[in-house]
Amino acid sequence: MSISAQQKKELITKFARSEGDTGSAEVQVALLTARITNLSEHFKTNIHDHHSRQGLLKMVSSRRKMLDYLKKTDIERYRALIAELGLRR
Repeated sequence: MSISAQQKKELITKFARSEGDTGSAEVQVALLTARITNLSEHFKTNIHDHHSRQGLLKMVSSRRKMLDYLKKTDIERYRALIAELGLRR
């Protein structure tokens, strides 16, 4: 259900703003998007897993807040990130 360490490392290197960056908004949103996608696949086979669905909703909310922050502080970084991740907004 979670992403592998290798996938996480690849996402961090792809979206990091500088060497060793693991906490920027871009990295956090990318990691949350990967986890959300993974959980969405999980729900296709486990329809009644309501406990994990609560976690999914919290992750979606957290990602939304980070995207709102990024949009407010640096619109160009926001636009580049949503284009790269394929998010609608």
